[in-house]
Amino acid sequence: MNNRNRNIEKTQEKRVCFFCANNIEEFDYRNIPLIRRFINQRGKIIAPRRTGACSKHQRKVATAIKRARTMAMLSPTGK
Repeated sequence: MNNRNRNIEKTQEKRVCFFCANNIEEFDYRNIPLIRRFINQRGKIIAPRRTGACSKHQRKVATAIKRARTMAMLSPTGK
């Protein structure tokens, strides 16, 4: 197996959803420390392929982030 194939295998490793692994079913926009894990420094929502979140929980995270921004609990620009 050459180096190129090893690198491809490393990038295709399946990440485990944080919420599924920790049995977190319900969370909301008020849980700012949890939500900040899914936002980069510029305030953008991180893609699920980087976070490993499943599609169900990624949608809930995105909704919670957007609600927190509307309620001014999160800065829309990051800092």
